Amino acid sequence: MNYVVIYERADTGWGAYVPDLPGVVTTGRTKEAVRSLIQEAIEFHLGGLREDRIPIPAPSAEAEVISISNHD
Repeated sequence: MNYVVIYERADTGWGAYVPDLPGVVTTGRTKEAVRSLIQEAIEFHLGGLREDRIPIPAPSAEAEVISISNHD
């Protein structure tokens, strides 16, 4: 399964969350660290859902980058 992960830069590092998996959130100093942590968080979350026999949400979020030209 492929889930969309949103990365956000903050003053002190990075954060990430998964729109299709509420509560799956992490932060870290670098984007690389957050990428690793969010993958672990997704796997842990899905493992817990399986263990509790709760249906795993199908990925449904999509992301796209839209470029806007700067006309200053």
